[in-house]
Amino acid sequence: MFTGIVEELGHFVGRDGDRYRFAASAVLHGAVLGDSIAVNGTCLTLVDQDDESWVADVSDETAARTNLGTLAPGDRVNFERPVRMQDRLGGHVVLGHVDAVGEVVAPAPDLRVKVPAALMRYCVEKGSIAVDGISLTIFDLDDESFRVAVIPHTAAVTTLGAKGPGAPVNIEVDVMAKHVEKLLQGHLPGAVP
Repeated sequence: MFTGIVEELGHFVGRDGDRYRFAASAVLHGAVLGDSIAVNGTCLTLVDQDDESWVADVSDETAARTNLGTLAPGDRVNFERPVRMQDRLGGHVVLGHVDAVGEVVAPAPDLRVKVPAALMRYCVEKGSIAVDGISLTIFDLDDESFRVAVIPHTAAVTTLGAKGPGAPVNIEVDVMAKHVEKLLQGHLPGAVP
């Protein structure tokens, strides 16, 4: 589980088949093989590391369903290690299980993101969403997009400050909304028993 509070802005080094290498420093402190690290909000497993970089195996499914498959060497990426039980939960519950890739419509500081229509039902005014793994608060919704305010600090220490119109971003909607929907499915009007 993650909080959506980015720890480090690193970069993509390159890939060798399904093995992706990332340059990092802060997230490698205390990291061991098998640890999880979120990259642009996608939970990956550390399978190799040295003092300045680490490697994760990225399945075809993950590459296709996230923006990781479009990374080019040198691209900036957001890193976050999982929350520890004694840590503060500064953002919201982020699982690192990307729901879809959205598209930047307007850049920060008033970032507007277009997402697949099926995800809009999970987006509510003042609700939480993870964009490239960053916990943000939704406002100004329409049928296919929402806005989030990106403060100068967040723009400086994450990828969001450099994302322009058309840029792909990983989207993870609030998992609690999906659970509530599933629990209520049989009780909603028109539900089939």
